[in-house]
Amino acid sequence: MTVAWFLRIKYLVLLSLFSLTLFSHAYGLSSDFEQPIEIEADFAELDDEKGVTVYIGKVIVVQGSIVMTGDRLTARFTSERELEDAVLEGRLATFKQTPDLGGLDIEGEAEIVEMHAFENIFYLTGKAKVTQGQRLTQGHRISYDTERSLATVRASKSNGRGGKLDPREGGRVRIIIPPKESVKPSLLEKD
Repeated sequence: MTVAWFLRIKYLVLLSLFSLTLFSHAYGLSSDFEQPIEIEADFAELDDEKGVTVYIGKVIVVQGSIVMTGDRLTARFTSERELEDAVLEGRLATFKQTPDLGGLDIEGEAEIVEMHAFENIFYLTGKAKVTQGQRLTQGHRISYDTERSLATVRASKSNGRGGKLDPREGGRVRIIIPPKESVKPSLLEKD
């Protein structure tokens, strides 16, 4: 029992460290969400009655420093015209965002990128990958709760039986946390 408890605590500590490391610098420019949203596509269909807008073909979404691309974007709005959720699909849908702190851009890709505004959750599903410089998080599905700063990475699809992972899907979660850069004293510095 003690070994199982230790492994569980070790797992939780590693997951917490991963979440902190991956997303500590992952906040985009604070002004991004104050900027207008510009969407380009080959085709658009707006259904005001259902509150659904679909964009198809070489979709490009730009808002401040955020740039997203994909083959199809479906956006759902409330009756008050607030964005409820958005789903971007593609051979690989992509996103890129510049962080406030002047760090390296955050880039990601997946077959499906979902944003659920009221739940403050993002999902990247299918060949999901997020990078920032040398940092890498990769798996079948990455979810990020922006309100609680909680990330979860799954290696393979659920088998549909109570949400358990299907080991036949193969693959593993891959995370790269580069060493912290050390500051080397300059030859020009005086004592």
